[in-house]
Amino acid sequence: MHKIYIDKGNYNFVYQIPQIIYASLISGIINALIKFLGLSEKNILEFKNNKTFTDTDSKKLKITLKIKFILFYIISFILLIFFSFYISCFCSVYINTQIHLIKDTFISFGLSLIYPFGFAIIPGIFRISSLKDRNKNKSYYYKFSQFISSILL
Repeated sequence: MHKIYIDKGNYNFVYQIPQIIYASLISGIINALIKFLGLSEKNILEFKNNKTFTDTDSKKLKITLKIKFILFYIISFILLIFFSFYISCFCSVYINTQIHLIKDTFISFGLSLIYPFGFAIIPGIFRISSLKDRNKNKSYYYKFSQFISSILL
């Protein structure tokens, strides 16, 4: 707020870059938590690929999925209420900074749409090079691309 006052209301993009990056990192962490709780594909595939499953395994899977989904809805609802309240209070107290908030929101949204392409290109480069390489390094490139995609995606 003080920087906006010093700049006499002008938008200083260079000063906003660290805040935009911090917001993107925090939203990425929250997104990873929500994905872990909301997506259950890995649990179901593990159960499906297990050839010797029993009734206790299926009951265990149902309980695990119920707990994950309940936590997903509770955490999502709490975060939605908290963020809505925070934005409402912020905009009502700092009326003149709403334009800056809207600009930062659009920049962060655009950044969150662009950086997944970069994260998807990096493992793709190693997979393409593993397909083109005729030597024994082929499997190393592919395994490295799988490792990178498990970290980034």
